[in-house]
Amino acid sequence: AGLHFTREVISRMESIGHSFHDLTLHVGLGTFQPIQVENITEHHIHREFYEIPSPTRALLDDTVAQPRLAIGTTSLRAMEDYARNRHNAIHPEGAFTREADLYIYPPDEFATDALLTNFHLPRSTLLCLVSAFLTPGSTDGIQWLKQIYEAALKRGYRFYSYGDAMLIL
Repeated sequence: AGLHFTREVISRMESIGHSFHDLTLHVGLGTFQPIQVENITEHHIHREFYEIPSPTRALLDDTVAQPRLAIGTTSLRAMEDYARNRHNAIHPEGAFTREADLYIYPPDEFATDALLTNFHLPRSTLLCLVSAFLTPGSTDGIQWLKQIYEAALKRGYRFYSYGDAMLIL
């Protein structure tokens, strides 16, 4: 994730007070596998291993910290899995590691505040996640996502990992 940022962009953002914090996510092919069932609740999500270092964990645990912006849907999935499982797992003071099998779709809720994401391909679990993030706790994001994608298609936006992106606040 984070393919949107060159070192120059990161430096400029840091110079005006933004900070970046790492997590390691081993993205599997399942991320890009289309949903094959009509009812999305019947889809079985793949598992992805992630690791959140102690300094990043401390910021995620701080409920009064600055807003948490996930760079990419897979990073958001790791952050949300951590938020939902950090109290159930026994881990050393170091990195938190886990295999996430979190499938996010409307009307899910979030601990993450904002998301920068690419435009994703049809029938992807990532579309489910984005539609849930647009309107947490509601299914209204599904219709809104359709409108956003219709506008993106009309404007010739590029889709997929190296395409255009949108910021959801």
